[in-house]
Amino acid sequence: MRVSLNVGRWLGRSRLIGSFMAVAFCTTTAGADVVNLYVATDGQAGWSGAIAQPNPEGTDGPLPSLQAARDAIRAARARGEWTDVPITVHVRGGTYVLDDALTFEPADSGTAGAPITYAAYADERPILSGGRLISGWHTTEVNGRTAWVTEVPEVKAGQWYFRQLFVDGQRRPRTRLPKEGFYQFAGLPGVTAETRWGDGQTRAVFQDDHIRSWRNLKDVEVVALHFWIESRLPIAEVDESRKIVTFTRESTFRLTDAHNLKEFARYYVENVFEALDEPGQWYLDQSSGTLTYLPLPGQTPESVTVVAPRLDQLVRVTGEADGGSKVRDIEFRGLTFQHADWCLPEDSAGSVQAAVNVPGAVYFEHAEDCILADGEVSHVSGYAVEFGAGCRGNRVDNCMLTSLGGGGVKIGHGSRNTTVHNCRIGPGGYFYHSAVGVWIGSSGHNTVTHNHIHHFYYTGVSVGWTWGYRENPAVDNVIEYNHIHHIGQGYLSDMGGIYTLGVSPGTRIRYNLIHDIEAHTYGGWGLYTDEGSSYILLENNIVYRCKHSGFHQHYGSYNVVKNNIFALGQVAQMMRTREEPHTSFVFERNIVYCDIPTVLGSNWKNGNYRLDYNVYWRENGGPLDFAGHSFEAWQALGNDSHSIVADPLFKDPDNGDFTLDPGSPALKLGFQPIDTSRIGPVEAP
Repeated sequence: MRVSLNVGRWLGRSRLIGSFMAVAFCTTTAGADVVNLYVATDGQAGWSGAIAQPNPEGTDGPLPSLQAARDAIRAARARGEWTDVPITVHVRGGTYVLDDALTFEPADSGTAGAPITYAAYADERPILSGGRLISGWHTTEVNGRTAWVTEVPEVKAGQWYFRQLFVDGQRRPRTRLPKEGFYQFAGLPGVTAETRWGDGQTRAVFQDDHIRSWRNLKDVEVVALHFWIESRLPIAEVDESRKIVTFTRESTFRLTDAHNLKEFARYYVENVFEALDEPGQWYLDQSSGTLTYLPLPGQTPESVTVVAPRLDQLVRVTGEADGGSKVRDIEFRGLTFQHADWCLPEDSAGSVQAAVNVPGAVYFEHAEDCILADGEVSHVSGYAVEFGAGCRGNRVDNCMLTSLGGGGVKIGHGSRNTTVHNCRIGPGGYFYHSAVGVWIGSSGHNTVTHNHIHHFYYTGVSVGWTWGYRENPAVDNVIEYNHIHHIGQGYLSDMGGIYTLGVSPGTRIRYNLIHDIEAHTYGGWGLYTDEGSSYILLENNIVYRCKHSGFHQHYGSYNVVKNNIFALGQVAQMMRTREEPHTSFVFERNIVYCDIPTVLGSNWKNGNYRLDYNVYWRENGGPLDFAGHSFEAWQALGNDSHSIVADPLFKDPDNGDFTLDPGSPALKLGFQPIDTSRIGPVEAP
């Protein structure tokens, strides 16, 4: 049975036909005040696009695609028309299947006073999909279960391979072993005490029968979790007698914990045919092009829509480098972008951090003053949105970025002045676990505000890409009023709610609500100023329930940490790793609340920090440990001279309510109450 790529039924289900709407004002003369075009799934290439639905005679109506509208604008401009007027392309509801990524070049630009906008028509939902409908199913039995099977000829021919499948709009899992949790390697042939942490491996020793010579072994992929990354390792061969698995590529780092050579990496295995035994799972056989799906109860081939992603990227807005023309003032409003799948190159097991090599489904490069607003990017394998080199003044506003194989927004090297505002970002990291909710590389003057970032496996917001005290472009970044939670989820280590790198004057991290940060071994921190992080202001944040501590500075200089609440850290409340000859940070007018004795963890010996006017409290009133000292002994060393140990009188800290009673002693020390009502997304205007 062959798969049908006829999308008529899919489009028919998605098509929304509204009432007739005449064009507001559309003219082919250079004197137009505004231009309105219309796109619909029942549009035709020969029509003008001047009306929202076909006329009664069937002689005119909307255009069939955004590409057709873009080309109509190009053609009009080539005739000297529509050159300096606002143009809006109104996109009717329904699914628009993309054969290739939708591209925009400098010639497609608008201007500040006359942008070109591609917008959802009224309250309809247009979906731009890089997927293909999978059909042609027949029913059989697989591993004792009722299964649907179909053939995908392009997969068999080596022209297409996908790692994601969506059934009735829901992400369905590939087969996985173990079903829950992880296996762990038992050894690494050839690895010695001299093996550097950055040296990868191509072989590992497995335990018991965790890996076997399964059917179609080349289809099987080991996903190893180590350090702060994942390595995706297709299997080359298995020696069951010696329990050694050989991979087709080298792991990104050593397959151990970062600090313990004998703590071998955990892993799981994907796309094993023999593990196909639970409803909702699927398996793809590359050699035969056979796709197998175990249906959920009540599903029939006739009643569901099955989509597999076909394109790596959905939109590319790309200007010219080296002083060439930029793409300017293009806006996408109310559009939904779905179904993109990107695979690692054959010589790569993954990125060194933050899934930095994984692209965005919606991609901007050398683009200025472009907007993605009021829309959605979902069901993709990589980042949702990426701003590459040469981007300036772009904005992601009030968008839903969800069901992400990678991260949310990636603001890359050589870009700046990007705003990510009022977005719902997550869950993510389904495929590339080290991806980040919002990643800012060597890029400055960006603003990340009023977002809800949740359920990632590495870090919520990452800022900077310079280790140590070298010159760093990531300056003047503002991260504020974000709700960040359930980060890490026990998968990776060395991560945080908000993570920074490098000398970053002008960077401000404030009014963020951060909680439930769970690393695997070490490094579940709320606010994490890593290598060289300096001159950063961290204020008015509420951070609680972090595996290690609410605040941790690896090393850096002259950061200011003030008027924050740090609560319920599981190892300590504050941590400091490297002793340096300069002042690490100033820590003043904070409230530190714990249910364990340890307030300060790691290294506090050299005294190059300043702590004062803080309130410390253990919820049962018990003694506190300040780097091995009682509070009185800590003060005798010259620390926290004006600080106190006293109940701050929170309303309900165990349930995340840190509202202060008017009689709180913290107020007398100058602590300013933190208004949480403005944290997270706000109602769109």
